[in-house]
Amino acid sequence: MAQCVQSVQEFIQDSFVPMVAVLCSEDAEKVTRKNNLNFAELLRPFCRLTSEGHIRDPNNQVQPVKNLRISVNNVCTRPTPATGTLSPAQRRLLGEVVSSCQPPEGGAANVITAGDYDLSFHDRSLKASAPWYSTWRQTLSEVSSSKHYAGTLVSCTLPFSHGAVAAATTPWFEAYRESFLQSMPASDHEFLNHYLACILMVTMISRPYPNVMARNRSSSQSLLVVSSSEAVPVEQFLKLSQEQHRIQHSGDYTTPRWFIPNTLKYYVLLHDSSQGDEQRYTSYGDRADAVYEDMKQRYGSQGCYLLKINSRTAPTGTNEQIPDPWSQYLHKNSILNQESYEEPTQAEANIVLAENNVNSNESNSQDSSEKDEVPDSMQSHPLQLDCPPSEASGLETLGVVTSGGPTVARVAAAGTHGDCLTLNDHDHIRQFLQEFTFRGLLPHIEKNIRQLNDQLVSRKGLSRSLFSATKKWFGGGKAPEKSISELKSTSGLLYPPEAPELQIRKMADLCFLVQHYELAYSCYHTAKKDFLSDQAMLYAAGALEMAAVSAFLQAGAPRPYPAHYMDTAIQTYRDGCKNMVLAERCALLSAEVLKSQGKYSDAATLLIKMTSEDSDLRSALLLEQAAHCFINMRNPMVRKFAFHMILAGHRFSKAGQKRHALRCYCQAMQVYRGRGWSLAEDHINFTIGRQSFTLRQPDDAVEAFRHILTNDSQQTATQQGAFLREYLYVYKSVTAESEVGLPQLPLPCIHSAATRVYFGHERRLAEGEKQAATHVSLDQEYDQAQAAVWGQLEEQAVASAHRGAVPAAFQPTQCCLNSQTDNLRPPLAVVEEPIIVEVTFQNPLKVSLLLSELSLLWSFTPKDFSGLQQGDLATAEATGEPITNDKSENKDDVITTEIIPEFNFGPKETKMARLKLLPHMIGQLNILGVAYNLAAVPSEEVAHCAEGQQSTKPQVVRGQQDLEIRGPRLNHTKEDKTSVCHGHDQRLHPIITPPMPLMEVFFLQFPTALLCGEITKAYVEFCNVSGVALRGLRVASTHPHFFTFGSGSGSSPSATEPSSPLSPASAEVCSAYQTLATPPGDPHHHLHPGSPPPPVCLVASPVEGSVQGKGVAMEIPVEGGVLRPGQSAQLPLWLRGPDQEGVHEINFLFYYESAEKGGRISHRVLRHNVFICASRSLSVCATACQSSVPPEDHHGGDTEDGDHLNDGMLVFVDVENVNMSEAGVREFHIIQVSSCSRQWRLQKCINPAKDKDCKLTSREQAKLCFRAARCKPLKGNHRSILHV
Repeated sequence: MAQCVQSVQEFIQDSFVPMVAVLCSEDAEKVTRKNNLNFAELLRPFCRLTSEGHIRDPNNQVQPVKNLRISVNNVCTRPTPATGTLSPAQRRLLGEVVSSCQPPEGGAANVITAGDYDLSFHDRSLKASAPWYSTWRQTLSEVSSSKHYAGTLVSCTLPFSHGAVAAATTPWFEAYRESFLQSMPASDHEFLNHYLACILMVTMISRPYPNVMARNRSSSQSLLVVSSSEAVPVEQFLKLSQEQHRIQHSGDYTTPRWFIPNTLKYYVLLHDSSQGDEQRYTSYGDRADAVYEDMKQRYGSQGCYLLKINSRTAPTGTNEQIPDPWSQYLHKNSILNQESYEEPTQAEANIVLAENNVNSNESNSQDSSEKDEVPDSMQSHPLQLDCPPSEASGLETLGVVTSGGPTVARVAAAGTHGDCLTLNDHDHIRQFLQEFTFRGLLPHIEKNIRQLNDQLVSRKGLSRSLFSATKKWFGGGKAPEKSISELKSTSGLLYPPEAPELQIRKMADLCFLVQHYELAYSCYHTAKKDFLSDQAMLYAAGALEMAAVSAFLQAGAPRPYPAHYMDTAIQTYRDGCKNMVLAERCALLSAEVLKSQGKYSDAATLLIKMTSEDSDLRSALLLEQAAHCFINMRNPMVRKFAFHMILAGHRFSKAGQKRHALRCYCQAMQVYRGRGWSLAEDHINFTIGRQSFTLRQPDDAVEAFRHILTNDSQQTATQQGAFLREYLYVYKSVTAESEVGLPQLPLPCIHSAATRVYFGHERRLAEGEKQAATHVSLDQEYDQAQAAVWGQLEEQAVASAHRGAVPAAFQPTQCCLNSQTDNLRPPLAVVEEPIIVEVTFQNPLKVSLLLSELSLLWSFTPKDFSGLQQGDLATAEATGEPITNDKSENKDDVITTEIIPEFNFGPKETKMARLKLLPHMIGQLNILGVAYNLAAVPSEEVAHCAEGQQSTKPQVVRGQQDLEIRGPRLNHTKEDKTSVCHGHDQRLHPIITPPMPLMEVFFLQFPTALLCGEITKAYVEFCNVSGVALRGLRVASTHPHFFTFGSGSGSSPSATEPSSPLSPASAEVCSAYQTLATPPGDPHHHLHPGSPPPPVCLVASPVEGSVQGKGVAMEIPVEGGVLRPGQSAQLPLWLRGPDQEGVHEINFLFYYESAEKGGRISHRVLRHNVFICASRSLSVCATACQSSVPPEDHHGGDTEDGDHLNDGMLVFVDVENVNMSEAGVREFHIIQVSSCSRQWRLQKCINPAKDKDCKLTSREQAKLCFRAARCKPLKGNHRSILHV
């Protein structure tokens, strides 16, 4: 149970206080109204006495009366409802008391540590700590009873076994409890809330004072208030006294109820010190003193008083600051302050506080609202004064409904209070109450206790003598008391006023009110036996209740607290008498006592038993207190706390207390969050979202629904669909009222780290026989090792372009950025070239989602990059204001943004969306996020239910999600290693640079399979598709010996026709050997038109400056070395199959630069990746030996050279077909053998079979013999290359 401001002793004492009624004359009421108060309200802040009083008990022992408080109220004679229930007006006012008491917003929160849970409670309390429970109880009692901390919420620290805990207060429960106890109607079975005295008050007007006054004394003591402004104050006293007597004894009025027939009447002459001018003030005051002196002679000095007020004549706002102690009491006691109720209209009666019941049409609170709120007719209050209609002017101050205005709960009277009172007047009022109590009320109570005791002793002796004689003659022992279950219900039994049992109860109540708890317990215990003997269960339950309380309050605790008395009383009230009001009072008292004794489990059980369906507000408050009991146990039961807080929140919601319901659910959420209770967490978040939306807290509502939709929910698809539709409805309502930018949406989930950015046009598809270069695309997976290979190739090409030196600012080109690339520097993009962003979306729900109008959000700042190097681009100054597309304005003149019309997600689907931007200006681009419309796709069940009904358009909301990418964790310095620091990731912040050339490469007749050592011919085409000329075209490759370029003059796929006969096998593989049928190097070959084409150089000359062991980049022989915009060049590409069989990956990196100097990007590259499958072909082994036979060319020729006989040589070639019918090859035909030597040439084939075509099938071998002769060197040609 939450900690209270007061100790349990103070709480019980303040719950049962002496009741004093007030009757005022009309003129006296006008005097008090100058302070915006009536007389009862004027006295209320001073009703607690600071001095200690004393009484003598029947044994003449002095009993101290400490910290006594009295209750002063106006007389109300209208009938009250049955004592078993509260009137609808009382229920409504109790609801308003709870509604008006809310936890402070934005204040510091108490944090309760219970085991592994840290629970936050918003509280204004002070904090005090104590090591042990007993010390905590003593500290709480001392602090709360101190006058310096009166009215302050006190919070203490409890030592629990699992950690120190700070107690939380619930001021709304205390306000409800206090108002409930003070609003309880008077009952016949007890006298605690019956009036003991009546104050009669009149005033005296400034008229000639009559000299004749009656001198006889009244036989009864009176407490009446009269103003000194009355013409004849004594006559007014007489009228008020007669009115009080008529109300009490005529039998026409059932309320109010009086404690004893001889009610104390106290006569008060109210003197208005501000009446009259300065000249007449002295005589006016003398007249008041004269009237008071005559009153003392008539009523006695102990039965009257002269009260002087309104001493302040200066207007409000002067230097003197007068406190206003009435506001808090007017608010706390709004129920008792009501003098009159009017019957409101139906519309007025159903008004509820807007902040707590905004959505009154909700199905979960509609039924209970009819229980706890006002019906068509509002019943009168038991303390209401039966005043004439002329006194209706005071209703405005009291906040009561009039016929011309709506029903409004009065929090405080309009304006300030006590404007005409000074601090001396405050002291006068305080002294008046002390005089009335000590010289009037306490002696009157002491006198009645003695009288009742004498009567009871005499009657008790007679009864005891008769009973003893009966027992002596007829025998028999004491009859055992029957249990409650055995007794029949006699709640309707009424005792006459003079019955001895009621006299005992009356004496017990008097003793209890003056804190004589020992004598009170004895009387209650005696009365309990008598009531049980008569089976008067309502009376018996009341005696049991007060006997238990008296036993607890006795000093020194001579006997333990009889909790079973309270349990029996509650059971009797609730089940036997059907009186839930008395049962609730009994439960509140018992729970507070049990809590003070540390019996939180018993208190929680008792509070839970008191919940029922007849009052949602009461059930909610008691369930909340039970939850606090569970958390305050020595071994805190946190889950029980959370469960009962949810139950309390549900009942608060049904009672229309939306704010308290939201608070309960939020506190319970602290227990369930992150503990694996996903279904409970979803339910709580859903309810928090609804309540927050009802209370016009849209941000909290959206946040609660966000948790439902983003967490890994275990809900069914139908339930998730309902959550989503609810969220979309709330979200749309929120965004309709907001004029700020697009809000954040929780769905679908975006994996920002998986975002990829591609710079440039997408790969062009193959056109006919053309095969485009593979380059880089979003369809390729990133390979770190392969990226390193491409970086080395680019470095080779850059070094080749810069005469072997690599610039210091060189950075490898990255066309596609992802989480594994180096993103520390802003990437460079080219104006008028697209930027493609691939965003990964995930649908966490089991229902489908539909996104529409999906696009990127960006911010662009124009900048001037002229004169800056590549490394200084980020420091360029802006030349214009930042431009964004977060609004609806069209910004296509700056950047064209692609919009995807529809993007569907299936349940639990992960999907990528590629969004494109096309920049048209130079500057800094920042990609911020994505914007889209979100809608829920109706499920099959919903669609089936909607059949036959008018189709409703699904809720569509527009929002955004930010793309926030966190860089890699830094681990370089000691500070980075000891903390979690992340670097920058600039992939979404490209710099848009001026135009650059853009080249595309196409391959024609490029093979996918070759034989080992096979040479074939393909074609490559270079196209400049940009508006800028390019130059410095180079290529670097991982296999530089795999290819070489031929001359581009007149070359085309159809320009070369074979001139020698081809075998079927050679025709299939497009062999190039046919072009080398004649000896190379013939200078007159072009003079013979019908001869085969000239030889082609298939081996490129070494690159100048190349390093042994390192790859080099070769220049591509483009005509003029420059490709103009829109120009293309086609070159033959000779390919030689690898010597090793298998699949070979070959990388080509084409390098080119801009023909215009001063560009921000130094160069660009284009990548191509191919796979060649090499198959086995022929195995060749050649041996040579000197021949004794001279060559045929030397027979009969010139013999000038004496060494010609030694120039003959025989070459033996062993050829084996090692191909196993791979790549479709069945046989080889050897049709030509060539020599690559610069000194020897093959002259003649010596073949015994004389076959011109040698055919070899699989695994077949052949041996060829050739005569070789020495070559004569050609003039002017130092190099002759022959191909085999």
